[in-house]
Amino acid sequence: MTGSDRLVEVLPKAHLHLHFTGSMRVDTVRDLAAKHGIRLPDALLGDWPPRLAKATDERGWFRFQRLYDAARACVRGEEDMRRIVREAALDDAAEGSRWLEIQVDPTSYAPFVGGITPALEIVLDEARAVSASGEIGVGVVVAASRMRHPLEARTLARLAARHAGSGPGEVVGFGLSNDERRGLVADFAPAFGIARRAGLALVPHGGELLGAQSVMETLEHLGPDRIGHGVRSVEDPQVLDAVAAAGVALEVCPGSNVALGVYADPEDVPLRRIMEAGVRVALGADDPLLFGSRLSSQYTAARSLGCSDAELAELARGSILASRAPDGVRRAALEDIDAWLTPSSGKPAGPPR
Repeated sequence: MTGSDRLVEVLPKAHLHLHFTGSMRVDTVRDLAAKHGIRLPDALLGDWPPRLAKATDERGWFRFQRLYDAARACVRGEEDMRRIVREAALDDAAEGSRWLEIQVDPTSYAPFVGGITPALEIVLDEARAVSASGEIGVGVVVAASRMRHPLEARTLARLAARHAGSGPGEVVGFGLSNDERRGLVADFAPAFGIARRAGLALVPHGGELLGAQSVMETLEHLGPDRIGHGVRSVEDPQVLDAVAAAGVALEVCPGSNVALGVYADPEDVPLRRIMEAGVRVALGADDPLLFGSRLSSQYTAARSLGCSDAELAELARGSILASRAPDGVRRAALEDIDAWLTPSSGKPAGPPR
């Protein structure tokens, strides 16, 4: 049934599309700005969340990027970085997430901590520390930027490979983010080859700002395990079928899609079409700092699109199965998803075992 009283906040799930800077609480970015004497744009100080222009055009993307860069500039050292990881994990755990794969480009924070290696190691260490509570496990995705030279992506892939693993506080994936209208996907294939040989999940962005062809190029050149967004694959049925045939999961972020103007209204997000095509979906919040919605809100959005509780549970299963969560976390979460569907559900399930 739809519109049930089962709480999406206690539905066990994994969060596979969350950016480090964009995960910040708005109060945190304001605190950090005050701490470091940085003046934030009015859009991050007044009514929140900020109103974003349509990012599918250059001007709109520039506004989004300017706000993102302003928030990132407030992160000035190890203490700030640890706070972001810890709060992201706590916020996710409060919304039923059993496993978080937080995405970070360590080059952004390297100048304040002595290089990209220390920057990554700080994030990994705090991920291990917060995972020790047992409420949530946190893995890390190292992401290269399409705005930078592909050789830098290779450097980051080698760094990721040196810290590769499958548990909390380890690098579990390698991504490619930022404006997908920049750079050629094929140029980043060598970096993804390094990550593939290290056994990392390959999780590039594609198919949000650009259409189905972007998704097809990502499939052909990078051989991904998941694609960040990928929603515009629905614009070409052959591409959508190719995603399904390849067994690639899509990290669908409804709040992001609407906030950035990819779709005018929440009901336009093609989540159900993607699900009906047999594509595994993992819902994600992307950048809650700028979009104003966290993980459970994405499940609420799915419910408003007509998803039954059984379908919400299937989305949650998809997130767990598409993740690099350890086997014990996966088994416990899948069992508790089934329990959420029982008539007595709605009460928080136990922590990961």
